[in-house]
Amino acid sequence: MAFALPVWLAVQEELLGHGGADSGAPSCFDEFDDEALFQMFHLTRPCIAFVTDAVSNRMKKVDLKKPALSVDAMIMVALNHYAHGVSAAAVLQRVGLSQADCLALISTVSGVIAGMSDQFISFPLIREARANVAFNTEKFCGIPNVLGVLAPAHFKIRASPYEKDTFRSFVNTLGYTSVVSQIICDSDGNILSVEKCCVGSTFEQEMWDSSFKGREMEEELHGSYWVIGGNGYHLSKHVLTPVSEPENDNDARFNEAHAKIHDVMRTTLGSMKRRFRCLMQLGFAQEGSLDKKSNIIKACSILHNIAKKFSVPPPPVAGKIEALHPGKQHSVPVEINSEALKARQELINGYFSVVSSSQDPPSKCITEEDV
Repeated sequence: MAFALPVWLAVQEELLGHGGADSGAPSCFDEFDDEALFQMFHLTRPCIAFVTDAVSNRMKKVDLKKPALSVDAMIMVALNHYAHGVSAAAVLQRVGLSQADCLALISTVSGVIAGMSDQFISFPLIREARANVAFNTEKFCGIPNVLGVLAPAHFKIRASPYEKDTFRSFVNTLGYTSVVSQIICDSDGNILSVEKCCVGSTFEQEMWDSSFKGREMEEELHGSYWVIGGNGYHLSKHVLTPVSEPENDNDARFNEAHAKIHDVMRTTLGSMKRRFRCLMQLGFAQEGSLDKKSNIIKACSILHNIAKKFSVPPPPVAGKIEALHPGKQHSVPVEINSEALKARQELINGYFSVVSSSQDPPSKCITEEDV
């Protein structure tokens, strides 16, 4: 679950049960029929109504300097930009703004939505929630005691090649310029945590070590649970990586299960980038000021979770869904944590031996359409 049920119900009751920000008032979204609405914003009418009410309520608490547009018009511009990466002519004509004028407005709305992350993005904090997430993950892939999938999410940006040092800092392992955020999702593709926004060359292990969630996990504030990590992370007591050189069938079965749950992040990010095409290219960025990019990434993550709650399908797949980025390896070999190695081996022996594998959970393949 992307955020605690009581939180979701409380927000839903406040916004919808009491009529939202402007109950019954005409909205600028009303002029679009349902099909046009989805094409323009990649969201459905009920979902947009919920988002509009949530953001409107939040904006009442933000000191805005005499906005030239109504709040729902500002939200319309932002949602359209998220969906397509540029503002549609119909939207610009509707609000009477140029493409350039929209950028500051989108930045403002993104900051407001990002500030709602405590409501709509939450890691399982109570015992019951952790047990529920771990149960669903084990049912999906057979690996027990897992709270989520951990991965670096890269988003393309433009950087000036004339500023060589800055440019190089944005170049990632696949050779293009990006910013990277640390994301954790559950087995259903709900975003549980979004942290950091760093230059594309940043090591994912460094992000984990310096992140709030990384410190909380490694200090066992969330109990004896794992998160699934790829080859760019170090095996630890709480980050479960695949066996780099499998020696037997047990190791191979574990790696297959690990790859299955790890692939959920690929489909989740693929779904987000199809729904919010602004994530395919975030524009120009400077190393010292990534807050605006971070806000857009968080805003789209929040809207992704809300869209899932309203069962809004993402737009159809167009082309190949990009793979997760290969881990960035340090040039100096890292000493493996012996306790973590022992814990992983005990897990493999207990759940992926010939005996235990005969009781494998039913296979379930997540596709891009599921997230």
